[in-house]
Amino acid sequence: MDKRHFLGAALLTGAAPAVASRPQARAGGPALLTMTGAIARGNRGALDPALDQMMAKHKLAFDRAHALDFAALAALPARTIRPTLEYDGQPHTLRGPLLADVLAEAGARPRDTARIVMRAVDGYAAVLEMRQVRAWNFIVATHLDGKPMPLGGLGPLWAVYDADRVPEMAALPLAQRFGACPWALYHLEVMG
Repeated sequence: MDKRHFLGAALLTGAAPAVASRPQARAGGPALLTMTGAIARGNRGALDPALDQMMAKHKLAFDRAHALDFAALAALPARTIRPTLEYDGQPHTLRGPLLADVLAEAGARPRDTARIVMRAVDGYAAVLEMRQVRAWNFIVATHLDGKPMPLGGLGPLWAVYDADRVPEMAALPLAQRFGACPWALYHLEVMG
């Protein structure tokens, strides 16, 4: 099977793969973000090692999860930030829902000390306490400079904050401000 063609066709058409046992993300499109751990609401079942290949390779395990598609994320109230990005040293406009609001969609109500693990498709993971997520106003960016972010760039989802507006981060060199910001975000785990 040509996996790139399969994935590309699903993303471009908005059609989910035709697998009867696979639950659909809220709003009916292919899931872009899956949340697990201390969540109160799930809309899909346990990890299936045969069908959830990337999650299995990243050693994830869960009995239930809450998955969101692009439409569900875009339906949440959006925030706009304009950080200077390390990639070109220029300010860019990023838009998307607050990460805390995304977690609330799964019924997650983490304490300030709860850890949130944010995973990217390449396996990169960043861990923050919920107090940082809230204080730094992390968003799940869906748009960069007014356009949806493509897979293969920084998207389609990016957990990011406006580092220029967080004093302790703005004091760091630009290349050190975004280590907690996984682009190509696909999984959030609420620990505790």
